[in-house]
Amino acid sequence: MTLAPAEGKFVIQTPHPDDLTRIRDWFRRLSEHVRAVDFAGARPIFAEDMIAFGTFENFITGRDAVEQAQWGNVWPVTTDFRWRMDDIRAIVSVDRLSAVGMGVFDSTGYHEDGTPYDRPGRATVAFSRRTAGDDWVADHTHMSLFRDVPTRSFGQKAG
Repeated sequence: MTLAPAEGKFVIQTPHPDDLTRIRDWFRRLSEHVRAVDFAGARPIFAEDMIAFGTFENFITGRDAVEQAQWGNVWPVTTDFRWRMDDIRAIVSVDRLSAVGMGVFDSTGYHEDGTPYDRPGRATVAFSRRTAGDDWVADHTHMSLFRDVPTRSFGQKAG
């Protein structure tokens, strides 16, 4: 979706196909980094001064702090992280320099005894870029688990 002016108000339009493709690519790249527990590889797709909401802290400012407080407490103790790619949605500004992407993810968490549990959730990501056609960079992320999903995974597979 794109917000476009129409008679003094904004209407939502379908985003430019390249914008949506690049947003989906961002989500795909993130899932690859999460599954590989590749913090260094993930850094370029996030702004250095990003702000995040997370499971372990209310506001986290700065990519390094997000890596330590959020990524480091989740990525190593979960498996099978993936987005439901057909469910990725986006709202893109008229100038195509900012956007909001939304997605639903699935992953596997582990109870203390090592038994696995489904760990689905959702995310909202605020993006920006310098020029239309560039790849998106995340300025803000808000990831949350669905209701009644344990917030803590222990990352120890049974057996």
